[in-house]
Amino acid sequence: SRHLRPATRKIDGIQFFIGPENGENPLSETSAIYAKYDIGKIGQGAIGIVGPTRMDYAKLSAQLSRFAKGLNRLIAETFLDEPKLVNNVRGVQGYTGTYKGVPVSVMASGMGMPSIGIYSYELFTQYDVESIIRVGSAGALQKDLKLGDVVAGMGACTNSNYAAQYGLGGTFAPIADFQLLSAAVESAKELGVRMDVGNLYSSDTFYDASNPSLKWADMGVLAIEMEAAALYCNAAYTKKRGLSLCSISDNILTGEELSPEERQTSFTAMMKIALETAVKMAAESQK
Repeated sequence: SRHLRPATRKIDGIQFFIGPENGENPLSETSAIYAKYDIGKIGQGAIGIVGPTRMDYAKLSAQLSRFAKGLNRLIAETFLDEPKLVNNVRGVQGYTGTYKGVPVSVMASGMGMPSIGIYSYELFTQYDVESIIRVGSAGALQKDLKLGDVVAGMGACTNSNYAAQYGLGGTFAPIADFQLLSAAVESAKELGVRMDVGNLYSSDTFYDASNPSLKWADMGVLAIEMEAAALYCNAAYTKKRGLSLCSISDNILTGEELSPEERQTSFTAMMKIALETAVKMAAESQK
């Protein structure tokens, strides 16, 4: 955003920068559309799209507007009471609030195992966090999984060498904490949400030249994502609890995928399961 000059076009809160309007910088041969969002007491920011000068401005600006307006309410109004921004180092935001009277913190973990490996390890070892539930998207590897379905990772297969650091002399099988998983299964049933439970495939490669997805699908793996295995390894090593819940955003076998707007609305079921699981774990700890 520091490269952008004041927009010469602004329609319904959406600002447009086309070609040279971006100034003399790497964006001068592209176009940028962005919208501001305001999450109440949590803070403000902007989201945008950068692309070629010839693109469908009407369609993209409409999608951006809907997304920005939804983001304004997603955390502040839908989930946490009195959310407070507690971390914004390097743009990785973390919020703490309450859900049904239970203190809950929500934090970004970046993309991939190296990133969640750092955040989860520091939360476990330096901030006395006992349980981490990773929520995010995944690509289905089974045809019967529909877009928007929720899956829970009982285990996490991986192509990562993450567990080699432990020098075990064998292959470690990263698994979720059973108590967290049981609470999540119970919460999903109470909410009336279908949630398949099984293996995830945590991949180090988003674009994989060998395209191994079908082989993992043949082994019954439910979905592919990029973080669960590292979280489960860190939880095991630090004697803490970890669980990964994912919403199906696309199906690798059928080619179906959710639009950005559909992802925003369909992912709420996964988030509710995670929050209800946190409530159950808090109640259990008081016994």
